[in-house]
Amino acid sequence: MKDKAVIITGGTSGIGKALAYEFGNKGSQIFITGRNQQALDQTLEELRKNGTNAAGMTADVSIEEDNKKMAEACIREFGKIDILINNAGISMRAVFQEVDLDVVKKVMDINFYGVLYATKYCLPSILERKGSVIGISSIAGFRGLPGRTGYSASKFALQGFLEVLRTEMLKTGVHVLTACPGFTASNIRKRSLTADGSQQGESPRKEEKMMTAEECARHIYKATIRRKKYLVLTTQGKFTVFMNKWFPGWMDKLVYNVMAKEADSPLP
Repeated sequence: MKDKAVIITGGTSGIGKALAYEFGNKGSQIFITGRNQQALDQTLEELRKNGTNAAGMTADVSIEEDNKKMAEACIREFGKIDILINNAGISMRAVFQEVDLDVVKKVMDINFYGVLYATKYCLPSILERKGSVIGISSIAGFRGLPGRTGYSASKFALQGFLEVLRTEMLKTGVHVLTACPGFTASNIRKRSLTADGSQQGESPRKEEKMMTAEECARHIYKATIRRKKYLVLTTQGKFTVFMNKWFPGWMDKLVYNVMAKEADSPLP
């Protein structure tokens, strides 16, 4: 990955920031985006102090024009795009019958359409370089999670898109990776949207018992090097994907019971 130009959307916190460090430590040139200028500036300063050649811009992946500008800015800065990591994402927590549909649309706009926009504008340079398109999906893209209507739907849609793209790129030399972390310690649950669109504020899960963002980033880096098609992380995640394929009815009950035990669960 030395001297490879890597774009990471949502690169100012969580898995995105950990990926910026992981690829940067291996000699990659890092271009990150985020919606908060202060967080972006701070992350870029930290990366540069760490010896990484880093640049970035404020951008909202749900806005098509921002993605076009992102691709153009990276090419101006580094002359190319080798790898696009579609990491920016948002979650939500409410049962379908109670959620405002605008909340579901917002999640889809970021988690799904944001990936389409970014990939559309970065793909020409990636094709020239025979590089990689990486989507940070979730176990929720294999198994629908009650109380996570918009999030699961967006990840199912994302995985369908990446599967199509991987097949279309079959003879081009472009690598497409669908990375599916299990529950990973990050701030995504704190920023998760509730039924009315307000932020949840506190994570309902025990973050300290989850895989760290740094460990997750190391796995994704290795999968990129090996040009893997799928990466499913955590024992719980692998168990969920396997069992859901063969015992979906039993998994309905198991998943319901697990999610109902969350603090302040919206499930009865």
